[in-house]
Amino acid sequence: MRIAQIAPLTEAIPPKLYGGTERVISWLTEELVGLGHDVTLFASGDSRTSAKLEAAWPKALRLDGSVRDPNALHMMMLEQVRRQAADFDFLHFHLDYYPFSLFCRQPTPFVTTLHGRLDLPEHQPLFATFSSVPVVSISDAQRQPIPCAKWVRTVHHGLPARLLTPQPVKPAYLACIGRISPEKAMDRAIAIAGRCGLPIKIAAKVDKVDQDYFEQQIRPLLALPHVEYIGEISDHEKADFLSGALALLVTIDWPEPFGLVMIEALACGTPVVAFNRGAVPEIVEEGVTGFVVEDESGAATALKGIEQLSRQKIRERFERRFTARRMAQDYLTVYRDLMEAAEPLPRLVARLRAVRDSLGLARPMGAAQSALGRVSGNSSQTKPKPAAARDARPRKAVALPK
Repeated sequence: MRIAQIAPLTEAIPPKLYGGTERVISWLTEELVGLGHDVTLFASGDSRTSAKLEAAWPKALRLDGSVRDPNALHMMMLEQVRRQAADFDFLHFHLDYYPFSLFCRQPTPFVTTLHGRLDLPEHQPLFATFSSVPVVSISDAQRQPIPCAKWVRTVHHGLPARLLTPQPVKPAYLACIGRISPEKAMDRAIAIAGRCGLPIKIAAKVDKVDQDYFEQQIRPLLALPHVEYIGEISDHEKADFLSGALALLVTIDWPEPFGLVMIEALACGTPVVAFNRGAVPEIVEEGVTGFVVEDESGAATALKGIEQLSRQKIRERFERRFTARRMAQDYLTVYRDLMEAAEPLPRLVARLRAVRDSLGLARPMGAAQSALGRVSGNSSQTKPKPAAARDARPRKAVALPK
């Protein structure tokens, strides 16, 4: 199958450091190539892939300080994809709603995976307007604000089976990983660790937009004796970091659509204690791979029994549910279903033509001509004939073989 993956230009594929969506796109692309498909990745020029790379811009926009209007470059990339669309069997977008208007007007089947939050009020009229455009959710919870969208499937994220594996270290602390921002509420994770008398290590980035929040709300807490702030870490550091944790704390305060860090922890055999928000109940299996809790008190109670969970079983559940191979196979099912749905009319026309030819029947007029009694010519010739005149015409019967 000839497949195009169209990624945001914000980060390289895969990203150098933080970037969940871009990681997922990279893992999916590599798995599709590994399964024997002809894949083209539309992304920034500093991306690395075994697929064919179509560089829409030389450098990831996060690292390119000269770019002040990223929307202009994404529109340029969409046009680049449109001009090549006929070269592909399927187009897979990861650009939210940007492709909707342009690509619903061309014949190549496509789908968009929605990676972000959908609970903003402007999303409902948008998806009502484009209610026939197929979209994939990354969790069932993500769908709830916009039931009017044309959901074709939920595909949970997956990561390469050998990317992160359990390491032979003794778990000794609680872990937080990701991004420091109000919706991640890492101050609550620090409070939980303090309540339990356990050390906590925080491996997280701080975006510019969250710098004030970090300085005012989080930095003072980093001086507490049980807190260690590590900063942003790369993929090759995650296995040791997560394997050394008694549990990963996910104290989110928003309906997160997925939460990639949770399956990264599961890959390392590390249990997850997470607040009941967004996709958490779809990822964490209660009493098997961790605990879903409602508040800080519930988290502290869950941590008392955390060492009773089997880290080997947690890894096994990851291998069954959250590998990149499983994700790629799910997406291939989506591609084939949408390609098949786009084909019935051409197949029906071809079948009718074959039947017509086998019976030796004359080529029928087009549907519009047949309905209106039209022939080629000037306007007087193409006016519908009165019913009486049509009824008076002699009719030639065609005998069909029995």
